[in-house]
Amino acid sequence: MSGLRMPPTFHAQSKAELNIMKILVLGGGVIGVTTAYYLAAAGHEVELIERQPNAGAETSYANAGQISPGYASPWAGPGVPLKAIKWLTMQHGPLAIRPRLDVKQWTWLLRMLGNCTSARYAVNKSRMVPIAEYSRDCLRDLRATTGISYDERSLGTLQLFRTREQLDGIAKDVEVLREIGVPYEALDRKGCIAVEPALERANADFVGGLRLPDDETGDCRLFTMRLAEMAEGLGVRFSYGTTIHDIITDGRAFKSVATSLGPRTADACVVALGSYTPAAIRHLGMKLPVYPVKGYSLTMPVASDEMAPVSTVMDETFKTAITRLGDRIRVGGTAEIAGFDLSLREGRRAALMHSFTALYPHGGKTEEAEFWCGLRPMTPDGPPILGTTPVKGLYLNTGHGTLGWTMACGSGKVVADIVSGRKPDVDVSGLNLSRYQ
Repeated sequence: MSGLRMPPTFHAQSKAELNIMKILVLGGGVIGVTTAYYLAAAGHEVELIERQPNAGAETSYANAGQISPGYASPWAGPGVPLKAIKWLTMQHGPLAIRPRLDVKQWTWLLRMLGNCTSARYAVNKSRMVPIAEYSRDCLRDLRATTGISYDERSLGTLQLFRTREQLDGIAKDVEVLREIGVPYEALDRKGCIAVEPALERANADFVGGLRLPDDETGDCRLFTMRLAEMAEGLGVRFSYGTTIHDIITDGRAFKSVATSLGPRTADACVVALGSYTPAAIRHLGMKLPVYPVKGYSLTMPVASDEMAPVSTVMDETFKTAITRLGDRIRVGGTAEIAGFDLSLREGRRAALMHSFTALYPHGGKTEEAEFWCGLRPMTPDGPPILGTTPVKGLYLNTGHGTLGWTMACGSGKVVADIVSGRKPDVDVSGLNLSRYQ
């Protein structure tokens, strides 16, 4: 990490004016680490508790790698139920539902279906886009301030359409992008090849694409690990390999966390445990509608620069994202609703490989691909859950679904501001837990 510049801390105010506190952050993924970083940058005394031996070892480990505010949309939307039926019947379809004797699974699915209306979609998207765009700005500022590197590229993303029907169906998406001021380019086949030259050698037919030039890519795990080092430099204490047993309150306010290393007392606590957050706070009377949706990825070395992707290409037919990460390629996709099952299913490997080899037949060393899966913490409506809870001193930063990497820096900064008693720079009034009450 030599040569990196640490950000300035807040010197203008006294500790009393800044309301300096001792704060616990539960969870060492990209959400927890960004939260800890921004809290420490604000001058607080922070300890992060993580069960893994290092940061970014679970859901942040090998996600698709794209930072795409322009695609910050809820999964629940008009037409999704019919599309889901089609996806479930495809040979390499992007959706898999593995029914379980789990009331939470079916309750979550029903609540998601209840959000598949035009009105709910509009509300939910309007809550997601501002935090996603703010997060991109925070990430850029962080990169400029610290010099952090993580195989990042700022070369946009390309949504690729294999059929004319898909291309003709982007009118509503383009209208939304235009309304919220997100730059975009509607491209024909030649235009797609101009920005992603290796597609000229694709074995699959495609007719065009939608490109968002302001989107970025990067290795989320690498970012998380390097930011953790920077946070440690700001005084954050990282308690790795530590199991969280219980969050303790007096009925109204947070008191401490019982861990495998003993009790940890603090003035406040931020729960950023992803899909495991509901179980951690259920005994406090909070029913958090977050359910795990498993995603898979393949990571392989680049075989040839000329035949590999330049940035991110999203295959609309199979809902996969193919991303260039330095000298590697990441292929991510699949929504598997199967509870906390972390088994690697070979059928999903085949699906990812099918999409990749059709578009980049000679781009990657497929025989060396690492196969991985992780649990995305999904809310039934789409937006994450940030901020206060009914328990004084207990805060949430969870439920980002597939957009954890996209929303991480903004969410961490917002929660740090809320904990510090400052008004966030972006309106997050619709992202609180209270929206479910």
